Amino acid sequence: FVALATCGPEGLDCSPRGDLAGFVRVADDRTLMMPDRHGNNRADSLRNIVRDGRVGLLFLVPGSGTTLRVNGRARVVVDPEIRASFAVEGKPARSVVVIDIECARAIHRSDLWNPSRHVDPKALPTPGAMLAATSKQAIDAEAYDREWPSRAAATMW
Repeated sequence: FVALATCGPEGLDCSPRGDLAGFVRVADDRTLMMPDRHGNNRADSLRNIVRDGRVGLLFLVPGSGTTLRVNGRARVVVDPEIRASFAVEGKPARSVVVIDIECARAIHRSDLWNPSRHVDPKALPTPGAMLAATSKQAIDAEAYDREWPSRAAATMW
């Protein structure tokens, strides 16, 4: 799992990116490649990368007690061969984000993987409730949460 931070004229955006283990490919000692999959069909991160290539990535590695922060410059690649190399279930990546690393440091202060620090998920609002509370449109939170598993399964890859 990695959080991808980008910047553009509208401000900052931080987007969660998750996929099968190893989905971020190390192309060489200064370059990473990350597939862009069908998701919520927003293009905020890609649009920002095209306009301002500065990115920050924060990798979370479950169970290891380690996170990795990478800063660099990114570009969006749509080469069919590269996209096909990231195919899952026969579906190529929509595009591939190529990151030229400028700085990478591991950090170990968050205690993120300490089970005694974990929050009971039942104490948190649901995604539907958060969307309803922050959206300018009327959102039925319960319907959103109920429909999410089938919507996610249909658009995962």
